Amino acid sequence: MLETLIHQLAGIPKECVVMIVAALPISELRGAIPLALSFGMPLYKAFWLSVLGNSIFVAPALFLFEPISRQLRKIKIWSKFFDWLFERTKKKSDSIQKYEALGLVIFVAIPLPMTGAWSGVIAASLFKIRFRYAFCAIITGVIVAGLIVSALCALGMVTWKAVIH
Repeated sequence: MLETLIHQLAGIPKECVVMIVAALPISELRGAIPLALSFGMPLYKAFWLSVLGNSIFVAPALFLFEPISRQLRKIKIWSKFFDWLFERTKKKSDSIQKYEALGLVIFVAIPLPMTGAWSGVIAASLFKIRFRYAFCAIITGVIVAGLIVSALCALGMVTWKAVIH
């Protein structure tokens, strides 16, 4: 699926493609940094474009997630989806419940599936973490995750081919 999207974005500048991939809930910067490196970008540029792309939606999402999900839950299929999503987030977020903003940093910083900025926004909403703490925690977590993924890429442990397969 990600490969198809990259193919469809072939006509736009590679920097924009990296930022779009970083903003997607599934790939986030875990996919964007290796993609940027596969495009031949230097590591520092791959890191900053990915962090920016992964962070750009955080403030609007923190403001809009709760009211939009509340309205959508009035529709049966969306209600089931949000029940599933909230349950899944709760299962993976023990540290957030215990340590709040610090736990949110750790949760977002772990570069594993379902623990990035998008999940951090959901968890912040679910556990009612105030905007200023949630925003700072999620951005900090994104930067730490970017440093971890960048280090793994620099060591040759993560490549774009490994991400898409």
